[in-house]
Amino acid sequence: MDELDREILSILRKDARTPYTEIADAVGTSEGTVRNRVEQLVDEGIIERFTVATRTGNVKSMIEVSVDVDVDTGAVSDRIAEWPQVDFVWQVSGEEDIVVVVDAADTNAVNDLITRARELDEVASTKTRLILDERVG
Repeated sequence: MDELDREILSILRKDARTPYTEIADAVGTSEGTVRNRVEQLVDEGIIERFTVATRTGNVKSMIEVSVDVDVDTGAVSDRIAEWPQVDFVWQVSGEEDIVVVVDAADTNAVNDLITRARELDEVASTKTRLILDERVG
């Protein structure tokens, strides 16, 4: 990955629907080059997916999950990632092992997800933080 790829990714991170012609103008290359670079980044797994950021009016929160020492955090993360309200699941360092970012209809739905996480045998504890405001970088 070179500087041109990084510039293209920076634009796509802000808006994945930016037309290739617009990206090409911004980075000083042709639309075909941008298209080829994006396809290559997808093929190499650098771009994992194109997604939508929403402002639904829902309650967004982070559920921080601690698991027992002998637990495969990858397996737990994979299961949680399948839950419909989950936007992201990150394996992290620090006090907690997994951070789950959710977009739920209301605080009752967030509470249901917390309960669901706590009911997993591998989960030792949870902490939850409501996301009050969000900015796109």
